[in-house]
Amino acid sequence: MWFVYVIYNSPNKKFYIGQTGNLENRIAEHNLKRGKHFTSKFDGKWELVYKEELENKMEAIKREKQLKSFRGREFIKKHIPL
Repeated sequence: MWFVYVIYNSPNKKFYIGQTGNLENRIAEHNLKRGKHFTSKFDGKWELVYKEELENKMEAIKREKQLKSFRGREFIKKHIPL
């Protein structure tokens, strides 16, 4: 199984959309703040606010791209209380 997820950092009012094969591990990595990745730039905890389970990596990548589009971001803002 693969996941598309949205995490939110409430102190900074930022959200991040990604995909992974191991959701729990990936969220933990975001909160470790290592490297120069987008999520490491912000203080505060990243919390899971949305996830979708997909059958394979290709479907997850496709759905991630959809959620990162303008309409996808509007869907997130409308359906996820941030």
